[in-house]
Amino acid sequence: MTTMTTTTIKTSATSRKAKTASGLGLGPMKKPSAVTLALAVLVAPAVHGAPTGEPNIAFEKYTLANGLDVILHEDHRVPTVYVEVVYKVGSKDEVKGKTGFAHLFEHIMFQGTKHVAEDMHFKLLQEAGATGTNGSTNFDRTNYLQTVPTNQLELALWLESDRMGFLLERDSFQKTLDNQRDVVKNERRQSVENQPMGAAMQVRLEAMFPMGHPYHHEVIGSMADLSAASEADVKSFFDKWYAPNNAVIAISGDFDPAKAKQLVEKYFGAVPAGSGGFERPSVPPIGMTGERRIAMEAKIQRPSESIAWHSPANFAPGDAELDVLAAILGGGKTSRLYKRLVYDMKIAQSVSAGQSGFKLGGLFSIGFTPMPGHTLAEIEKVVDEELEKLRREPAEPREIERVKNQIEASMFNGLETARGKASRLLAYYTFVGDPGYMKQDLARYRAVDAAGITRAANEVLRKDARLIITFEPNPKAPIMGRVIDRAKS
Repeated sequence: MTTMTTTTIKTSATSRKAKTASGLGLGPMKKPSAVTLALAVLVAPAVHGAPTGEPNIAFEKYTLANGLDVILHEDHRVPTVYVEVVYKVGSKDEVKGKTGFAHLFEHIMFQGTKHVAEDMHFKLLQEAGATGTNGSTNFDRTNYLQTVPTNQLELALWLESDRMGFLLERDSFQKTLDNQRDVVKNERRQSVENQPMGAAMQVRLEAMFPMGHPYHHEVIGSMADLSAASEADVKSFFDKWYAPNNAVIAISGDFDPAKAKQLVEKYFGAVPAGSGGFERPSVPPIGMTGERRIAMEAKIQRPSESIAWHSPANFAPGDAELDVLAAILGGGKTSRLYKRLVYDMKIAQSVSAGQSGFKLGGLFSIGFTPMPGHTLAEIEKVVDEELEKLRREPAEPREIERVKNQIEASMFNGLETARGKASRLLAYYTFVGDPGYMKQDLARYRAVDAAGITRAANEVLRKDARLIITFEPNPKAPIMGRVIDRAKS
């Protein structure tokens, strides 16, 4: 494999401009004093994960003076190191008229900085033998990740710190913005506008989350907002959110902790902290006060229907019960709905259920497509029967045990790689503020019982608190779909 010396790599320095909170009605916040910064450096790091009978992930966490959280996990089985940086910013942090910025930066961050030329980020990593270089954006966070050979850890850390501190100081930023704006708009065309029923998600979000709620719009943003985004708008968004004190980096794999700490301090320590104000202001309350139905049509072959309810946030009380309930109801070919609708009655082509928890709330959903000769109403009637059964009768112990075993097996399988362990540490830290939350996470699933499932079914999956979206085929409708205006039909 090709290696790259680190002697030519420039150290990220104090070039990032001081930031003030803007865009959300927040005033500037004071920078921490020199005494505060000194104390932050002197605080002893937390080391967790002594071997026990329970599966866990040994880790060390500490914080730089500029607020960057660092999580280290050693795994010397393979001579590679996984590096992931999570910025605690997602589409929920965008404001009306300026949507899609977090996802846009997911693209821009790979396109060069003051020290890295256009399109060289991927090239440098590829030539060093890196794999899995990528990024992703959701409602709540944006992450950047790569796996490098052990001797290329410094390269990965330099590249990550360089785009944290010097992204906006590159030449021709407007040109990069225009190029990546077009890339994202094309991605939207492919993933939304040219996808069968691609409009369903936005219709659901707008119906279930009121205007002003952080989840009212899609992660990818709107075409109009992307087109209207100015260089000043985009730079302001970066200045506010992409700061070391709004980020956490995980290093997992074959590395020397002492050396890694030196490198983290070398490359990230000089990046100035942001001005703060990272928390969203209060959000509008959510909730359904009755059943709501939205009829849509699209250029599709078969009709389909989705039913959605508001549900608890990720890791909140009730989230685990709904995870188990979803699997019992529609999680695979052994689930109740699949067996009854697909195997026994043979009236559904497909059916599924799932609980999606986010930081500020969640959505529980059921979706199905009928077989030819059968209707959505016919299947919906059976779904309602199965839901009512879950509200009235305790779930069977064997069902609960099967699903809990599946969940634990999935969790443990994810710990087989350095990447899997780092990602779980980061998820726990991002959502609950504790990288070592695995024991509690396991405990909440193990505590799920029939009574809890019945309670969740009655409290959340109510017939008078749900959104139903139906899709009917229409060869004249756009493939992504559109809401049917009954007044004009």
